[in-house]
Amino acid sequence: MEFLFTLLNVVMATINISGSNAICSLQGDSAFPQLSKDGDIIVGGIFPLHSSWENPDLSYVVKPPPLKCKSVNFKAFQYSQALIFAIEEINNSSSLLPGVSLGYRIYDSCTSTAIGVRMAMALVNGNEQTVLDEPCSKPAQVQAIIGETYSSVSMAIASTIGPFGISIISHYATCECLSDKWKYPSFLRTIPSDYFQSRALAEMVKHFGWTWVGAIRRDDDYGNNGMAAFTEAAEQLGICLEYSLPFFRTYSQEKVLRIVEQIKSSTSRVIVGFLTQWDLEILLQVFFEHNIVGYQWVGSEAWISDPVLATKDKHNILEGAIGLAIPKTTVTGLKDFILDINPLKSVGSGIFTEFWEALFQCTYTKQNESEDKPVCTGEEKVSEVENTFTDMSLMPIFSNVYKGVYAVAHALHDLLHCTQTCLTQRQPNPFTFLEHLKRVSFKTKEGEEVFFDENGDPPAKYEIINWHKSKTNQYEFVTVGLYDSSFPTKNRLAVNMDSIVWAQNSNQVPRSVCSESCPPGTRKAVQKGKPICCFDCIPCAEGEISNMTDSLKCDQCNQDYWSNPHRDECVKKEIEFLSYEETMGILLTVVSITGAFMTVTTAIIFFKYKDTPIVKANNSELSFLLLFSLTLCFLCSLTFIGQPSDWSCVLRHTAFGIIFVLCISCVLGKTIVVLMAFRATLPGSNTMKWFGPPQQRLSVLSLTLIQVLICVIWLSISPPFPFKNLKHYKEKIILECHTGSNVGFWAVLGYIGLLALLCFVLAFLARKLPDNFNEAKFITFSMLIFCAVWITFIPAYVSSPGKFTVAVEIFAILASSFGLLFCIFLPKCYIIILKPERNTKKQMMGKMAVK
Repeated sequence: MEFLFTLLNVVMATINISGSNAICSLQGDSAFPQLSKDGDIIVGGIFPLHSSWENPDLSYVVKPPPLKCKSVNFKAFQYSQALIFAIEEINNSSSLLPGVSLGYRIYDSCTSTAIGVRMAMALVNGNEQTVLDEPCSKPAQVQAIIGETYSSVSMAIASTIGPFGISIISHYATCECLSDKWKYPSFLRTIPSDYFQSRALAEMVKHFGWTWVGAIRRDDDYGNNGMAAFTEAAEQLGICLEYSLPFFRTYSQEKVLRIVEQIKSSTSRVIVGFLTQWDLEILLQVFFEHNIVGYQWVGSEAWISDPVLATKDKHNILEGAIGLAIPKTTVTGLKDFILDINPLKSVGSGIFTEFWEALFQCTYTKQNESEDKPVCTGEEKVSEVENTFTDMSLMPIFSNVYKGVYAVAHALHDLLHCTQTCLTQRQPNPFTFLEHLKRVSFKTKEGEEVFFDENGDPPAKYEIINWHKSKTNQYEFVTVGLYDSSFPTKNRLAVNMDSIVWAQNSNQVPRSVCSESCPPGTRKAVQKGKPICCFDCIPCAEGEISNMTDSLKCDQCNQDYWSNPHRDECVKKEIEFLSYEETMGILLTVVSITGAFMTVTTAIIFFKYKDTPIVKANNSELSFLLLFSLTLCFLCSLTFIGQPSDWSCVLRHTAFGIIFVLCISCVLGKTIVVLMAFRATLPGSNTMKWFGPPQQRLSVLSLTLIQVLICVIWLSISPPFPFKNLKHYKEKIILECHTGSNVGFWAVLGYIGLLALLCFVLAFLARKLPDNFNEAKFITFSMLIFCAVWITFIPAYVSSPGKFTVAVEIFAILASSFGLLFCIFLPKCYIIILKPERNTKKQMMGKMAVK
C-alpha cells in the first residue's frame, strides 16, 4: 500500500509538471454546500439532507435540469449538527490543533448515488465557475469527508475519490464490502462492519433456537452483502434460510406480491430483515393488507431502533421485534447543541427556510388559499414540537459523526507536530494524512476509546433491542442484552431472556424449525433434496449412542460397554459365565456332589465287604483306584463353575484330562485282567503272572503319566487363560476359558478317547466270557455310554453359546462318570446289599460249573 501511494504521488507530480500550462475550468453546473464555514483546514460532510427527489425530464430534447431534492430528512440535519458541534469544540480547544481553525462544507446527497459522487467531487475540486490560471492538479479542497450515511452511496464515493487519497469516514455505512482496502483504500468508519453484525445476528438467532428462518434484504450493496455474510455465518451455526427475498422501494407491485406469496407459503416463523426503515415503511402496509402478522422479526441496526418506523407500525406487525443497535452513548453538550438551531441558521440560510417549514409544519409563502398550513412567524420554538428532529434516540450515530471529526483532528495534530502551536497550516499531503488517520488512537471526553483496525473498522459492540408496547400503546426500545466481538466466542452474547417480549406479546420463545430436534438416542439424517435443517430422526443402532440433542452421528460404545434401551448411554455389558448362584450352576453342583457322594458310598461298601468273594473276584485294588478317580471326576466338574480365572482355567482342563485318563486306565486294567483271568483258566496257561498287581499298577501309572506329559507340554507352549468373548453376543460379554493351544486341548481329549476306544474294544471281545467274569459286559456298557457321551459332546460343545458350552462340558463329565459308576459298580452293590446269598464262593463257582 505504501508503494501504491508513492506511485500515485509520482504520477500526480508528473501530471502537474506536464500540465503546468493547462487551463482548468469547471464542466457542468456548480454544486454548492448547504452548510459551510471557512477555516484553515476544511472538513467535508455529505449527508442525505433530503430523502427523495423529483424525477427530471429525461426526454433528451432539452438539457436535463438538476435533480430537485424533496422530503427533508431531519436525521441528516442532526448528523450535520453533530459535525458542526465537534468542529466548534475542537476550534475552542487549547490542546487539540492549537492555532489551527477547522472549517466545514456539508453537501446534500439526497440519498442518490449519482448526487453523492457529484458532491464528493465538488468537495475535492471546489465549485468555482470561472476559468482558473492554476493547474488542474491543485490540492484538494478538503482534507477528509465525513459521510456518507448509506453503504451504496459510500461505495460510489469511496471508489471515485479513493485513488486521490482523500480520506472518507462514514458514521453509518456498514456494508462488509467497504472493508476491502484494495477497492476502498481511503475508506474508514466509526460504525462496525456488517461482517460483525451479520455474525452477531446469526449467533443471536442460534441462541434462541431458531434454525429455520426467512429473510428479506434490501436489494442493494448494503442488503445483499449483509445477507450474504449472515447466510455464511448462519450455515456455520447450523441455521438454514427457507428463503432470502430481495426488496427495493421501487419494486413493482407484481414483485412485491411474489414476496408476499413466498412468505405466506413458508413454514418458518422468524424473518430476518436486512432493510432500512424506508423499506419497512412500505412493506408494513403491504403485510397488513395480506394478513402477514404474528411473525418474529429480527432486525439489523438500520431499522431496529428507528422511532419513525415504530410510530408508523399501527397494526403491530413488528411487535416483539428484536435486533442489534449501536450501544447507547452520550456526548456532553451535543443534545442541547442539536436542539439549538441557530447554528444552522447562521451557516446555511439557503436550506434553513425549508428546514424550518418542515420542522414546524408551517409555510413562509402560501401558494394558494386552500393550503391549511399556518404561516411561519420565525418565533416558533423547538421545545414546543415533538418529531424526528427532537428525538435523540440516534445519539449513538451522532456520536459516530463526532468521533469521526475528532479522528481527523487527532491525525492532523500528530501530522502537524502540534505542541503549543502547530508548525504549519498548509494542507497536508492526502496520502500522508491517510496513513496518520489509520493509526490514530485516542479517548473521547466520555472515556470511549477510538481506533481503527487494519480494515479501517472500529471494534464491534451492539445492544440487543426489543420492541415493547407501553401502556399508552406506543413502542419502547428496551435493551435486553449485549454483544461484544472482542470477547471470547462463548461470552460474546449476553441476553436477559426474562426481559424479552416476543411476537404477538407472547411470553414464550417462538418455535421456528424445519424439523423438531432429535432427542438423545437418535441421529439426524438429512431429508433428500432439502436443507440440512430438514431431517429425520433415526434411532441409533445397537451398541451405539447419542447423548445429546440433534446429534449428527451415533458413537460406538467401547467393547466392554453396550447401549441402553434408550440408546443415550453406554452401560457395562452383562458378564455371562456359569455361576454358583444361578439355577443351572446350582443344579450341576448338586449333581456333582451327589455323584461324588455316591462314589464314596460305593467305596465304603466295597471296603466293608472287601473280603467277600464278589469284591475279591473283581480286582479290589483297581476297583478302589477307579472309585477314587471317579470321585475326582465328579469333583472336577466343580472347577468349571464360577468366574474363570488364570488358575481355574488351567486346573479345569488339566485336572479333567489327567483324572479321566486315570479313570479309563483303571477300567482298561480291569478289562485286561478279565481277559487274562479267562486265559489263565485254560490248561497250561501262565499268563496271569505277566499281568499281576505290580504290572497293573505300572500300566495305570504309565498311561496316566503320558497324559501328564501332554498337559505339561500344553501348559508350556500355550496354556488356557480367561478370555472375554465379545463376538458371540453383542450385548453381553461371555467370560470363558480359552484353550490356548487348540492342539493341546484336542490332544488331551484325543488321548482320553483313544484309551476309551481301546477299552471298549477289549471289553467287547470279552463280553461272552463265563458269567462269573461278566464284569466285561458291564465295562462294555459303560464304555459304550462313555463313547456315546463324548462323541455327542463334540458338536454340542462347538455349537453351544456362552455359558452353555461349559454346561455341556460338565454334563459330559457327569454323564460319563455316572455311566462308569452305575454300569461297573451298581450290579455288585446290588448283590452285596440286597442279594448277600449270592455273594459266596460256591455261588460264583456254581455258575461256572453250569457253564
